[in-house]
Amino acid sequence: MRKKIVTILFLLAGICSAQNPNLGTSGAQFLNIPVSARYSALGGAVVGMSDDAESVFWNPAGLAKVNKNSVEFSYMRWFDIFDFNSAVAAFYQDGIGTVAVSALIMSMDKEEITTESQPNGTGRFYDAKDIAIGITFARFLTDRFCVGITGKYIQQRIWNETANGFAFDVGSQYRLDFQNLTIAMKVSNFGSDMQFDGDDLNITYDKDASIPLNRLTPARLVTDTYPLPLSFQVGIAMDIYTSDFVKAKGEIDAVHPNDNNEHLLFGTEITFFDRLFFRGGYKLHYDDESYTFGTGANISLGDMKVKFDYSYSVFNILPSVNRITVGIEF
Repeated sequence: MRKKIVTILFLLAGICSAQNPNLGTSGAQFLNIPVSARYSALGGAVVGMSDDAESVFWNPAGLAKVNKNSVEFSYMRWFDIFDFNSAVAAFYQDGIGTVAVSALIMSMDKEEITTESQPNGTGRFYDAKDIAIGITFARFLTDRFCVGITGKYIQQRIWNETANGFAFDVGSQYRLDFQNLTIAMKVSNFGSDMQFDGDDLNITYDKDASIPLNRLTPARLVTDTYPLPLSFQVGIAMDIYTSDFVKAKGEIDAVHPNDNNEHLLFGTEITFFDRLFFRGGYKLHYDDESYTFGTGANISLGDMKVKFDYSYSVFNILPSVNRITVGIEF
């Protein structure tokens, strides 16, 4: 068993040793922004540890471990510019599996439009908003192996121009006997290319400016298509220490994106009395972000459980990010 673990670690390191020639070639980058205070605090190393409603954003297979109805909401202020909200509602059906409906919304405050002739403002305003709405289904195929799939609709809008697309996330988790060792993988954002279109692309075209009386022709600008940020993530998670009052878990993940270099993720979670949580993570081969920290707590109210999570992500140049998540299981 130990030899297998060492082999897996070498494979993860090998994945991250390659270089990707397609740096910065995909769009809809809001899909790559970490969601959920708990999983962000773990540095994103969570494809094996994901086990609640917000698993739909990280590894849809983890949703199979949700055996109650659950609702969770997350919020953060991304770099003091954008509001990033997420919501998910999961519903468990005994003998069938778990179904969840989720939404991501990233938006900005309205900004006044300026021009060279009106540098102080034109009285008109623009804004931007990105949305992803998904439906997830997950279930156990055996007592050790679970799978999940998410289908989602994606829209990006900048002022009057919009781009629309569809994508899928697919994930799996397989648990072994040794320290609850879990081998997991996921593929994210497998879908169609997107393209912006809108009224502001309408123009009038002058075929020959040297002829003063020629007729202007109505025309339309065409934007290039762009792919979604497809990525493949594989990881191993296991129990590091277990007692009646204290538990510790750890995970190592490797990520292969289609538009960036490969990188490694490390995360650990320490639990006290199944009520209080302390978390930490580290991201290797990231340009700016490195360490993540967080905490969480839950309380039982009869058959209902209320939980609260907080995370803090450290950036070297950009502003650090705080996230909060609240959830209810019933």
